[in-house]
Amino acid sequence: MSDREEENVETRRRRPRYAGKYPRRFEEKYKELNPTVDPETIRKVLESGKTPAGMHRPIMVAEILDALAIQPGDVVVDATLGWGGHTERMLPLTRPGGMVVGLDCDPIELPRTEERLRMSGFGPEEFRVARSNFSGLPKVLADLGLDGADAVLADLGLSSMQIDNPARGFSVKFDGPLDMRMNPSRGLSAADWLARVTPVKLAQALEFDSDEPDAEVIAAAISGRRFQGTRALAEAVRKASTARTGEERDLTVRRVFQAIRIEVNDEFGALESFLRVLPSCLRPGARVAIMSFHSGEDRRVKKSFKAGLLDGTYSAISDEVIRAASAERRDNPRSTPARLRWALRA
Repeated sequence: MSDREEENVETRRRRPRYAGKYPRRFEEKYKELNPTVDPETIRKVLESGKTPAGMHRPIMVAEILDALAIQPGDVVVDATLGWGGHTERMLPLTRPGGMVVGLDCDPIELPRTEERLRMSGFGPEEFRVARSNFSGLPKVLADLGLDGADAVLADLGLSSMQIDNPARGFSVKFDGPLDMRMNPSRGLSAADWLARVTPVKLAQALEFDSDEPDAEVIAAAISGRRFQGTRALAEAVRKASTARTGEERDLTVRRVFQAIRIEVNDEFGALESFLRVLPSCLRPGARVAIMSFHSGEDRRVKKSFKAGLLDGTYSAISDEVIRAASAERRDNPRSTPARLRWALRA
């Protein structure tokens, strides 16, 4: 084949297409995973009230920006960077002279988010990233030579990229390996943890981490077993559940997955550590906003803020929990369980 013929073949070569009109494999949803390829698909998915695969819609942006009251020159910390949707809105508010420091322990999503925000025009002088759990905030600030932050945000929810990617094992939307680790290179996977956990310990986790009414029955059915994937675990939970309807059994599955994920990542331990070190990371008059997604997280945030108000650490805290407006809950159902609280450093 001549050079000209080879060039013509390259010109005619089409991009790979998925099989069928409605692909079942996550990796084949390239129209959603690459918004620049087909923005029309992204528009249709968003208009339907859903979140496109590979994207994340930041929740309660206006409420968070109002709570943090960011000013030009401020040092702001996004302690749970994720897709960077909140950071993207906070960065312009710090100009000129300020910066946003983004933390995330996810080695898969962190570099992708940094690249996306760099491409949006945010350079290293105003946007810094650190691969760290939010409980490591004091060390991150010290490493950057900062004496504290003027505003801190912690969004405790999973990002849509983590939920939608079956390789991470957080959801039963697609079948995938039972992993659930925020950092897949550290600790036990959910499959390994379940294979080792005792019925008593699992029942306690189901009860205290997700208020599961069938905790003991389900724990007896799934503890000490090795499941090949998320769907296999979900089916075992449905089979063990005493719920009467399919919808109630689906809720049970979500509660079980939530509790296992919390245990695998020691989420409550990390949150409590973060709440302890947080005041030392705040400059006088600094503001902090924490968004949680279930009662176990919210109870800990509420208790910490109230204790800080009583001992003089904080001069003011939100009177009531702040929830997403009805329009946002309608347009983005993933915002429905979100609960926001704020505090002002004395």
